[in-house]
Amino acid sequence: MSDTHLSNIRFADLPLTEALQQGITEAGYEFCTPIQAKTIPLLLKNKDIAGQAQTGTGKTVAFLVACMNKLLTHPVIESPQADQPRTLILAPTRELAIQIHKDALALNNHTGLKLGLIYGGTDYDKQRQQLIEGVDILIGTPGRIIDFFKQKIFNLRAIQCTIMDEADRMFDLGFINDIRFLLRRMPDPDKRLNMLFSATMSHRVTELAYEHMNNPTVIAIETESVTADKVNQVIYYTANNEKIPLLISLFKHMNPTRTIIFVNTKRAADTVWRYLEGNGLKSGLLSGDIPQKKRQSLLTGFQEGELPILVATDVAARGLHIPEISHVINFDLPQNAEDYVHRIGRTARAGASGNAISFACEDYSFYLPEIEAYIGKKITSEAIAPALLIEPAPPVKSPRSEKPRSGSGPRRHQNGNNSNQRARRPSRHKS
Repeated sequence: MSDTHLSNIRFADLPLTEALQQGITEAGYEFCTPIQAKTIPLLLKNKDIAGQAQTGTGKTVAFLVACMNKLLTHPVIESPQADQPRTLILAPTRELAIQIHKDALALNNHTGLKLGLIYGGTDYDKQRQQLIEGVDILIGTPGRIIDFFKQKIFNLRAIQCTIMDEADRMFDLGFINDIRFLLRRMPDPDKRLNMLFSATMSHRVTELAYEHMNNPTVIAIETESVTADKVNQVIYYTANNEKIPLLISLFKHMNPTRTIIFVNTKRAADTVWRYLEGNGLKSGLLSGDIPQKKRQSLLTGFQEGELPILVATDVAARGLHIPEISHVINFDLPQNAEDYVHRIGRTARAGASGNAISFACEDYSFYLPEIEAYIGKKITSEAIAPALLIEPAPPVKSPRSEKPRSGSGPRRHQNGNNSNQRARRPSRHKS
């Protein structure tokens, strides 16, 4: 991590248990990031926190250190039953839950705390048995956790810490009623330590914080810059049928080390992946219907450099803590300005620099003004040189089993969208 993104507060100077300090040192952490420096001291005094910071600034370590220290220094008077976790950490996506668990394992080598990881899509019986045997810190996604809770596999009466990560995304994915269901079955807010972290702090997230937390302190880091300062953002104004040729040509003119291409639909993801493969650009395809084991295999290959390109829908916009992503490409502009921030936040992490390239096409260009208003600046536009629109090689066959729809013209084939049917604006949540 770059020194410019660290504070002068050392973890060794914080009043943490020796076992936790050992884990922190072995994990390679010495100085706190700004969000860690501002939140951990308050959390150690049992003050609730609603924290806002850009993705990649160390929020996960902040809440893990605080909750682990709480459990180690405040043992319950009566030992909880095996079916009573002491901390619940909620994440909106499987990938984020897995990453939080991975970070927790790195810090937990000497504490003796038992960690549990619960998420949908795989390992149902294994996760059920894990809960039956008992865990201290339960990390997971709301749907699977509620499933086991309603089966009375565990209860929440011994909860000492509650953590909601990426709370704004919880709203976007429709989890908020599930989260409130769980919060209402815990001890009262003043009887537990509560933490809420988010890259953005909307009115609805703030309302959630004050409804289910104990007078939380709001900590905001770098709010004057919504997107990371070291992301070089450019945009190309394209016709729909120019997007694939431009994408292929950019890869041949750039020198990307690791790239995520974001699209808005599974069909568009399939189309982009087929053209990349057909033009000798090895890539992986990550969308909502990819089985969990294959999803993890793809992410491992991407992280280890075996797959230099990942084509993804917004299922991958959160929870991916992968270093050295040099480029993020918005093949489709997102329909929500906050999603733009989360997408390009995959690059320029931990003080590194990165590149964000977006295509403003016929279907999605009208979302650009909202995005620019949200990030507080105009994105630099680049002219499309004729040399960038050379006809690409044909795509490979689709890995999906379904037959292509009849009557698909070239424009529909290129984008994965019907050119006669514009993308509809999503409904707005009233805060």
